[in-house]
Amino acid sequence: MAEGTWTDDILLKLLNIVVYFAFLGSNIYTIAAPHDIYYSGKETYLTPAPWAFLIWTLIHLLLLGTVVYQFTTAGKRVIIDGISWRFALLGVLNAIYVNLWASHHYVVAFIFALFVSSAVTHIYYIVKKYHVPSGTGDEIFVHLPFSLWHGWTTVLVVLTAFEAFGNSLAEPAGVWTKVFVFLALFFLEGTAAAYAFSSIEGDLPASIAIMWSLFAIFAHQGDPFVHWTSLAFAILSAFSVVKGVWGLYSRLTRGVVLLDDEERGPLLGGR
Repeated sequence: MAEGTWTDDILLKLLNIVVYFAFLGSNIYTIAAPHDIYYSGKETYLTPAPWAFLIWTLIHLLLLGTVVYQFTTAGKRVIIDGISWRFALLGVLNAIYVNLWASHHYVVAFIFALFVSSAVTHIYYIVKKYHVPSGTGDEIFVHLPFSLWHGWTTVLVVLTAFEAFGNSLAEPAGVWTKVFVFLALFFLEGTAAAYAFSSIEGDLPASIAIMWSLFAIFAHQGDPFVHWTSLAFAILSAFSVVKGVWGLYSRLTRGVVLLDDEERGPLLGGR
């Protein structure tokens, strides 16, 4: 079979580029908007420090490489033939979510956060199950951005749920508020640990994204219960990340297989 050219499936490749820049523009708007979105939104007992959202910058930089990498033979195999139209759908859904969130339509934004989570989970599953990295390009421009995006979206779903249905900081934190905050933090830390321990093939970025967010919540929250509880869970998630990194290091340097194939599959299925 003849080797393909960069013009194969050119319409889908161009669509991915257009959607990427639309998605990028939606996040640039949240930074450049005159009403300072990160400081003028609804403050809840789970709101992180604004620097938590810097993770979007890293995701965008990696995805810029993704839309370039799709023009290579290896990139086409996973991005065009594997992920296909799902990348464009995810970008559109995410852009809608960001704009709804930025305009303080939190209930509808929460619904779209669930759509985004579903779409990125589907891509994450396809990438992990059917496209084992064949080189550095696959690792950096496919597995890394979608792992980060998947972990970060988990955080956004929880944050947006509190913005849509939770108490604002202007209201005292009652018992039920503290219970729900504790459960949310516990869920995030547990998810970070699951990522770190379930696989050593690309899930650590998702765990790091959640850990980053937990430290940002700790840094921003003044209520003693939320402040120290988020720190405790952030430290636990950091231990999970360190253990996961050590497992990866052991495997790469000494060829140690920590778990059987069935036990070390990625969080949502895989090799």
